[in-house]
Amino acid sequence: MPVSLAIVPAAAAHGGDTASGWMVQCDFDGTISTVDVTDSLLQRFGQPGWEALEDAWERGEIGSRECMKGQVALLDMDRAELDAHLASIAVDPHFAAFVREAQSRGMPVQVVSDGIDYAIHAVLERHGLGTLPVIANRLVQDGPRQWRLESPWASGNCARASGNCKCERLAEQRARHGRVLFVGDSTSDFCVSGQADFVFAKYKLIGHCESLGIAHARFTDFSDTLELLRNLEALAPRVLELAA
Repeated sequence: MPVSLAIVPAAAAHGGDTASGWMVQCDFDGTISTVDVTDSLLQRFGQPGWEALEDAWERGEIGSRECMKGQVALLDMDRAELDAHLASIAVDPHFAAFVREAQSRGMPVQVVSDGIDYAIHAVLERHGLGTLPVIANRLVQDGPRQWRLESPWASGNCARASGNCKCERLAEQRARHGRVLFVGDSTSDFCVSGQADFVFAKYKLIGHCESLGIAHARFTDFSDTLELLRNLEALAPRVLELAA
């Protein structure tokens, strides 16, 4: 199992520790789902102009909230087409086991995404995970083939100008539970990863955590995370000790 720089293998000898005082916040697109669902919808149903918005966001000219709001307005699909597409979305086959392991250790699991709530709920429900709480942007249907995005979780203080400020969501859960394990994969998780007490990282998030010295463990799929969860109490304090 690939593990990041500061985590020492000796921590694995302390398996069986409980994880009291921890909760889990997990990104959805590309982390739980095997594809970015919003991107897949745009590629299939997006009218001309959505790529220009994506380019403007990548150049830093607009925030992700403005980008996604404009892109969702360019989706040309009815609800049946939307639902059929969402039925084709796969999730990491080991994610359900990760949820069971976390919950068995007293760790609530919350999905926190800058994606689309309707899509996330639909995909999770189809895979037997519909009871997980989800915080994401709200999809609203304005006509037979017209859609708009609302962002009830946005914040004027968000450094990324996101539709859902993950840093604020993390702070809320830390106040309730004590410590937050964040699980993510890419750009939308960069800011919040620096606020988490520990990170399980894949894809682009690995390099970001390594470059900033953020306490993390690498994973490829959720099968890698089960032993890490079991040893979380041993891993996280050891990382903090090394970083001191």
